[in-house]
Amino acid sequence: MTSIKKMKTPFLLAIALTFSAVSNAADVVRLATTTSTYHSGLLSFLLPEFKKDTGYDVQVMAAGTGKALRMGENGDVDLVMTHAPNAEATFVQKGFGVMPRALMYNDFVLVGPTSDPAKVKGSKDIAEALKKVALADSEFVSRGDDSGTHKKELLLWKASGVEPTFSHYKAVGQGMGPTLTMANELLGYTLTDRGTWLAYQSKLDLDVLVEGDKRLFNPYQVILINPARYPDLNFKGAKALSDWLVADRAQALIDNFKVNGQQLFVADAG
Repeated sequence: MTSIKKMKTPFLLAIALTFSAVSNAADVVRLATTTSTYHSGLLSFLLPEFKKDTGYDVQVMAAGTGKALRMGENGDVDLVMTHAPNAEATFVQKGFGVMPRALMYNDFVLVGPTSDPAKVKGSKDIAEALKKVALADSEFVSRGDDSGTHKKELLLWKASGVEPTFSHYKAVGQGMGPTLTMANELLGYTLTDRGTWLAYQSKLDLDVLVEGDKRLFNPYQVILINPARYPDLNFKGAKALSDWLVADRAQALIDNFKVNGQQLFVADAG
């Protein structure tokens, strides 16, 4: 009898631990999102409120939009929150994502040194401003990481009619925070989302030089990973997060999130 009990105890413990792990996994939602929502502090502001309301924990993987969408394609996360409309449309069309929902927006700005060697300050034409930066062979630091910001930057270079191959163009393969820091050190220009800029502004000797062009609009979506493709994902938890984000409470929280008294994102789920 003693030997049987000794055998049963570890066996029952293993079963209990297995059920506990499954239960814990069901309470965790894996979100791949952009560095802008992470570095700005928005998620640190929102997700504790989501947990209060639903009980779900959220594991955040912050990366460029391209990498975030690849995580979704591979079934490594339950949903994505990104800001590259063309790439997102392809993601959904190929059957990787379902239920794309508009969530919020901010905008991109061109920042640079106060000396403004390319003389672009005050321009409302971002393509013309980039052309001036290239012709002046000024320092320009690109994220170069296939993020939504990098994708937008490449579209804007195309609109300018100039290839970003001038000698002081640097693609660094980094997130927005490190890219801003490098631009600051080099007295260079860079394209940034306004949210991250406002979060880092006090640490930098850079100014917003170009803003307001409609081509700088920056919309964010939340997209669930297709459960037909990956049935083992936490679709229930992912949908709970998506539903919560677009509902009135979270939309009001997004509008009320500020850094240094300035609103970073505008809720846009309607």
